[in-house]
Amino acid sequence: MSLDGKVAIVAGASRGIGADIARHLAAAGAKTAVAARTETVQDPRLPGTIHSVAQAIADDGGTALPVVLNLRDAESIMACAQTVMDEWGRIDILVNNAAIFIPGTIESARERHIHLSLEVNYIGYIMMMRAVIPHMREGGGGHIINISSRGAIPPGPGPYGDEVRRGGDLLYGGIKAGLEHFSQSQAVELQDDNIAVNVLSPESGYRTPGLIFAGNDPENPDLNFEAADPMGEATVWVCEQEPSGYTGNILYDRSVLAGA
Repeated sequence: MSLDGKVAIVAGASRGIGADIARHLAAAGAKTAVAARTETVQDPRLPGTIHSVAQAIADDGGTALPVVLNLRDAESIMACAQTVMDEWGRIDILVNNAAIFIPGTIESARERHIHLSLEVNYIGYIMMMRAVIPHMREGGGGHIINISSRGAIPPGPGPYGDEVRRGGDLLYGGIKAGLEHFSQSQAVELQDDNIAVNVLSPESGYRTPGLIFAGNDPENPDLNFEAADPMGEATVWVCEQEPSGYTGNILYDRSVLAGA
């Protein structure tokens, strides 16, 4: 199924994996809304804005629209969907990619950071789905892809050695595990509407601005980032499938491409 004439929203597309997914969708023919909060660069460790990504897509011959989106704000989410409908009259693809990471342990993490993680990494995804599903249904179907992580894979029963200890974010893996369950449950619910819900994760980590942010020197930032092209290519492949026949999958980018 060609993506020519399709309309996509990529939430969290101002840099990193989201920007690369947006770029590949546009190159495959989809009109692509580059949705995120960032309109101006505030931190040199986090280069990229919705405007710079949309311009790069246009420079490569694609069609893109920068859209301001705050996943903690229900009105902003609804406005994002309506802006895309007003511009292009349909929504065929939603990629939920936005993510934040919080420091600390269950005892030391700040309460506001715990709520922030849940709001952006989980509730925001649900609310974006809620905003686009009526438009997809009206248009005859569509694809929803929720970006997850290998961190969603649980460590299994203990006792544990150092080899299973995971550093980094307190909540991210648990939230992604919940997101995978929710995505499959919605795949069941939306199948009769010809709306596919799939989950896509990187097979391994990409050196993106967000991944290395905590250890990146703000005075002399390392800008040697890695493009997540396999994530973009795998997203395009999933969206080329018929929604009624390809839904409820927990996928990893390089495995998708190996079997495509």
